[in-house]
Amino acid sequence: MQDPKIGVKGTEQKLNISTIPHVIAGNDIIAWISNKMKTSTEEAQAFGTMLVAYGYIYPLQNHKKLVMCNDSSLYRFQTPYFWPTQKWVPDDSDYAIYLAKRNIRKKGMLEPYEQAHYNHLHEWLNHKWDFIVMQATEQYKAGKERKKPDRVVFDCQERAYWMVNRPPVQSHFRNGNDNMFYQQAIMRSKVKSSVSLGALVKYITTYKNHDPFLASCLPSNPWQTDHDAYWTLNMRRVEVPTKMRVERWSFSLFELLSDLRGRDDFKIFLKKEFSGENLAFWEAAEELKWGTASSMSTKAETIFKTFLAPGAPRWINIDGRTMGLTVKGLEHPHRYVLEAAQTHVFMLMKKDTFFRYLKSPTYKDIQKKALNPEQHNFSTNHTSSSLIAHRYQGCGPC
Repeated sequence: MQDPKIGVKGTEQKLNISTIPHVIAGNDIIAWISNKMKTSTEEAQAFGTMLVAYGYIYPLQNHKKLVMCNDSSLYRFQTPYFWPTQKWVPDDSDYAIYLAKRNIRKKGMLEPYEQAHYNHLHEWLNHKWDFIVMQATEQYKAGKERKKPDRVVFDCQERAYWMVNRPPVQSHFRNGNDNMFYQQAIMRSKVKSSVSLGALVKYITTYKNHDPFLASCLPSNPWQTDHDAYWTLNMRRVEVPTKMRVERWSFSLFELLSDLRGRDDFKIFLKKEFSGENLAFWEAAEELKWGTASSMSTKAETIFKTFLAPGAPRWINIDGRTMGLTVKGLEHPHRYVLEAAQTHVFMLMKKDTFFRYLKSPTYKDIQKKALNPEQHNFSTNHTSSSLIAHRYQGCGPC
């Protein structure tokens, strides 16, 4: 149908003040279909309507009317990039970027159905709306560099595509937390089962000696032997930790910071490196997250003055976008207002200072000093009597 020799002949037509090339009239399309397929005019018109409905041809004058009219109505062939045969599955993010770009171009004057979709997507994709607007702005700037006839043609093609393929408005959960959880679950990247199993095997291999179900406690299990040496050696801030405990710090930054004794050792290293402000900010964000509601405003103000304000005594180095969102959020503080900045700081420590800490003399010294308790051997009678004593402890005649 688009063949320059035997296809439908297109001509240039003026639409408003722009010249649109390769425009064809509806009666010419129907006549060509009827002639080539040897069918009646009614069947040719029905076939042409199907081509319009599926997006292979689009109307120029009434884009909402997805039918082929047997008159002088103007149509144009859709570019192959937007054909259904490309199997490009449109999603909410793509349509949101298109509507945001159209909103910029029309200066907020969207059609009613577009405005309804725009408001819905703004609420549904609020967590990444900044990214959507950024993409729309870049596409709008790139479009302005095209020649005006080409720009008009592409705008018509894109609008015609979304007229046919726009996602339906869905009724999502209204609970904000559920909204975010399910959206993140949908967006989570999928991995092969072999990769997942490999990660699981690696995790089990790493933690097998630290799992009380897979390995025995050293020096003994206090619940079985009534000997509390295990608890004494693993107090939260014991002076000299055990080798198993120090080894666990090397598994990840999360393990290191979760252990208060390990965190203290990490602070000593950061103090020598003159870079303790990141950990101090991370701890302050944890206190804000898990602290009382009454002290939230005071803590937020203190964090801003200490770490985020220009010229702050312990100013942290984070990117400008995260800094801007965090400072704006602190105007109305809540428990998770520092989540983005805290994650950014955590990743900085994970990629840099954590590995330098594992290679530092600070960590190697604590490895040498760490205790390695020997296994306590108890007789079967002692263990059995201990279990019986615990079982009947506190029981007596009524």
